Amino acid sequence: MATKRAIEKRKDEHLDLCVNEDVEPRAQSTLLECVHLVHRSLPELALEEIDLSTRLCGTILRAPIVITGMTGGTERADAINRDLVSLAEKHGLAFGVGSQRISSEGAARAASFQLRVIAKTALVLGNIGVTQAAKLGTDGVEALMDSIGADALCVHLNPAQELIQPGGDRDFRGGEAAIANLAARLGERLVVKETGAGISPRTARRLFDLGVRTIDVSGAGGTSWTRVETLRTEGEARALGELFSAWGTPTAACVAGIGGGGLAVIGSGGVRNGLDVAKVIALGARAAGMALPFLRAHQNGGIVAAETLVRSTLDALRTAMLLTGSRDIAALQASKPVITGALREWIEGLA
Repeated sequence: MATKRAIEKRKDEHLDLCVNEDVEPRAQSTLLECVHLVHRSLPELALEEIDLSTRLCGTILRAPIVITGMTGGTERADAINRDLVSLAEKHGLAFGVGSQRISSEGAARAASFQLRVIAKTALVLGNIGVTQAAKLGTDGVEALMDSIGADALCVHLNPAQELIQPGGDRDFRGGEAAIANLAARLGERLVVKETGAGISPRTARRLFDLGVRTIDVSGAGGTSWTRVETLRTEGEARALGELFSAWGTPTAACVAGIGGGGLAVIGSGGVRNGLDVAKVIALGARAAGMALPFLRAHQNGGIVAAETLVRSTLDALRTAMLLTGSRDIAALQASKPVITGALREWIEGLA
């Protein structure tokens, strides 16, 4: 088991790398550039009529944005989480904490995860890796949720990251049973998410069979946690990481292949602005997830810059909805974008 100091050091290294380094491999795209929303010249809508609300994990969000889990367990993480969850509370977004593994191993600063004093009404998502969930058991995971007052739980899948991370997990057996047990206990309060390599339609169907009803695709084309771990290594491990830095299924291909299949989808992975949000929703997502843009905005300009990002994202989303004649999220989901190029090939290949 890693020491408290080692875990905290790794957490802060992750933040530094995400803020300052190229953690989005150029060799991989989200393929959102292949999604073309169809312009409607006669929308018969007023901008003020646009309804951004959506239902996620049993909660109504005022806007379809999830500030997805990034960090926790250090003094620096405290400041980031508290500022960003205050924005989620103010604007009616969802907020996810970073991995609570550090907490489950008894090495956490509690303040990073104790956000209910700020988030009175916001949807707060806990976070634990599937391997740790299997070890903790259903009762242990639920206790971890209760310890931060989480409304729902993200169980993250990250085998690619773990295989590159020094000292990372190498045995991924037992994950399906752990997910099935949690799905039976938590119902719609369970979210299964990837961490930058995407969830394919085949995996999504298996998750549905296990009882999961909400997934966060976290597709390739955005932050690659394999890449982040690669930047922390050297020698043979570095070479292996470089080889797999762009590994995964593109975000747009994940959402397009899964949307409409009985699962509520959060489209994340390289979503960088309100137009990207509109595109993943048009592909079938119920909400979009963003992490790196909020982290960088906060670290470069504090809460003021992060709030500017929220406002600009929502403004662009409303604009895209009006220009497609979409009064609400359901209408945007039904808007039938034109899909071209490599994304069409991916969709056909994954079918």
